[in-house]
Amino acid sequence: MKHYVIVGNGIAGTAAAEQIRNHDEESKITILTEEDLPFYYRIRLNEYISGDINEESLLARKPEFYKEKRINVETCVRVTDADPDKQFVVCNNSKTFNYDALLIATGSKSFVPPINGADKKGTFTLRTVDDARKIISYSKTADNVLLIGGGLLGLEAGNALRKKGKKVTVVEFFPRLLPRQLDEKGAAHLKMMMEDMGFSFRLGVSTKEITGTNSVEGIVLDSGETLPCDMVIISAGVRPNLELGECLGLACNKGILVDSSLRTNRSDIYAAGDVAEFNNTLYGIWPAAMQQGKSAGTNMAGGSMVYEGSVMSNRLKVAGIELASAGEIDVDNKFDSQIEETETTYRKIVLEDNRVIGCIMIGDTTGFNTITNAINDKKDIKDVAL
Repeated sequence: MKHYVIVGNGIAGTAAAEQIRNHDEESKITILTEEDLPFYYRIRLNEYISGDINEESLLARKPEFYKEKRINVETCVRVTDADPDKQFVVCNNSKTFNYDALLIATGSKSFVPPINGADKKGTFTLRTVDDARKIISYSKTADNVLLIGGGLLGLEAGNALRKKGKKVTVVEFFPRLLPRQLDEKGAAHLKMMMEDMGFSFRLGVSTKEITGTNSVEGIVLDSGETLPCDMVIISAGVRPNLELGECLGLACNKGILVDSSLRTNRSDIYAAGDVAEFNNTLYGIWPAAMQQGKSAGTNMAGGSMVYEGSVMSNRLKVAGIELASAGEIDVDNKFDSQIEETETTYRKIVLEDNRVIGCIMIGDTTGFNTITNAINDKKDIKDVAL
């Protein structure tokens, strides 16, 4: 009987475990996670911070799921050592797990830029449920919150705190919000709608210093402006957790390098999700992590599922505003496009030789699935019902 070990409890690791069990009913499956919860919805942490849902509602898989699938989940454990030749990993609680096939799905961690004072009390990142717990606790005595970075989780955390009566200011290095998902016009629409809700913005500037004696009192921008605040949330992107991959001697670039089966340079070790780099691409989105997890799990269990890459698509809700983007968003206006805009909506379809290659939708995401299918299928615009 084989033993499959999965390090990481996000969508990639969980999807892989499900696929392994679908192909192998008898073998043992173990998921190792540093967190104290099994698989949960990271994107809903903002609702937890605002108080709209409780911690139990975050769970994407209930205990019954793991019992039914006979998946052993070890929480609050961190892999500290590994031997790829003898095929085992060692955790910080001294437990050792031998494996026949290993999946690294360790995800990513918040990136903290080199800002003076970033270690001051009252400065947070948001990536895990434990981060959210700390933000909830500290925000009880904070009124003026500053977000460094216009990333999705940060904006959502800011909105959650705004709903609790906090003043929220966003400082973004790029000249527009969500630069990976939006073009200039789309970002301007989103900014205007969020300003109407009470957000303040400083765009195209960077934070030079976080000030305060014992705890956060404000920030100094590179423009010289000082903004008072009593709490800072840094949302400046993420970086893959490569420590385990490097410990195992795996080939890495920005992420752990994988082939179309999600296999690394060692035949019994796979990688999937935010930590995996396929064809020079780190995807960092839920749909890609789920696809990679399914492929990795299938192949680990002896099946055959080829991963060919994912369309960069995001369907989000930013401060309650529906937003979706996919494919080529054409920031530099190199392609033809169809644009419809009102005070509360912005819809852009990007075309090349009459084929749909990308889109942006704000305020109205009707037809987004149709558009992403058209991008995948390289359909002519006349064949797409928008």
